[in-house]
Amino acid sequence: MFIAWSLGFIWFAMFLPRPVIEPVRTDGVIALTGGGGRIPHALRVIERGSSKRLLVSGVDREVRPREFAAEYKVPDRLMSCCVMLGYDAVDTRTNALEAARWVKENNLRSVRLVTTDWHMRRAAFDLAEELPPRTIMVRDAVPSKPSFRILFLEYNKLVARLLAWAIGW
Repeated sequence: MFIAWSLGFIWFAMFLPRPVIEPVRTDGVIALTGGGGRIPHALRVIERGSSKRLLVSGVDREVRPREFAAEYKVPDRLMSCCVMLGYDAVDTRTNALEAARWVKENNLRSVRLVTTDWHMRRAAFDLAEELPPRTIMVRDAVPSKPSFRILFLEYNKLVARLLAWAIGW
């Protein structure tokens, strides 16, 4: 068991998901809060027209749209038409629920998931479980330089999530 866990961890740490090689178009972008570079990357996708709309999932309830726009220098025209702030999520699983609800409400057929490379596998797993059938999900990882501690914790969270899923929880 330890050998399997160790080999899995080595694979997890050595082969982190990568950014999307452009051009890839999707109906929507889902950016998960919590890691540096995620929101700016998602905003660039919208600004260059590779997607029509953006959900930022897991925004703190104290953050107002005007503050968000000022922090990330989002033009008013983009904020009003294309950026939605999601306040319901507090963790990766609730990010998936919030995002799937947004996808259904907007009848999106394809989405781009933006999160940090070390977080992508678990986030994509949870989102895939919640998305409507036949929704295409593109994984667009934001590169980082995670510490051993972050990799260790995230790998164990992924293993725990997969085990929970396997027993139907």
